[in-house]
Amino acid sequence: MRKTQAKKLPLAKDARYNDQLVTRFVNNLMWQGKKNTAFEIFYNAIDKVAKQTNEDGYEIWKRALNNVTPAVEVRSRRIGGATFQIPAEVRADRKISLSMKWLIRYSRERNGKSMAEKLANEIVAASKGEGGAFKKKEDTHRMAEANKAFAHFRI
Repeated sequence: MRKTQAKKLPLAKDARYNDQLVTRFVNNLMWQGKKNTAFEIFYNAIDKVAKQTNEDGYEIWKRALNNVTPAVEVRSRRIGGATFQIPAEVRADRKISLSMKWLIRYSRERNGKSMAEKLANEIVAASKGEGGAFKKKEDTHRMAEANKAFAHFRI
């Protein structure tokens, strides 16, 4: 085990929007190290979102990410031979990570011709408060609410 925690390397900003969040999203979207393909999918999806909604696609993507971001989650903790689901607040970096992963996962599960089309549809749905990723957030919050009785077991 190392003595100190490894330093996080800063991400490069993307070319179009000059935003590290976009690069982080694309890194999650990427398969087999094909970053250019992932950027192409993302930019095409943002363009499709802009065309569908007649608004700025980048702003809608950010709104969708905010709508999908969880505030609380349940964590398993073993106490006296029983495992309890204990509600806990989500760390800031984990919030972003979860929201991105959920958005990508549920867009992959959608029906559509191309990944850009599926991602665009999921972004539009999430920005309106609909879709699989938003439902996942709601389920996570509902689970935390249901297990609020075990909150006193928190570390």
